[in-house]
Amino acid sequence: MPECQNCGSFVTPAYARVFTPDGMENPRVCPNCEDMVRDGAQVRAARSPRNH
Repeated sequence: MPECQNCGSFVTPAYARVFTPDGMENPRVCPNCEDMVRDGAQVRAARSPRNH
């Protein structure tokens, strides 16, 4: 099963298919990483808090 590379949380195969680049199986961040964003090949803290 796919899991977040940042926090290790389980993600659905559908989420991984949509939010993971071709050739990768696991997304770099997931919905559980509230204040983290992808930045190129890295993951970094968001510049502003994410409000849901």
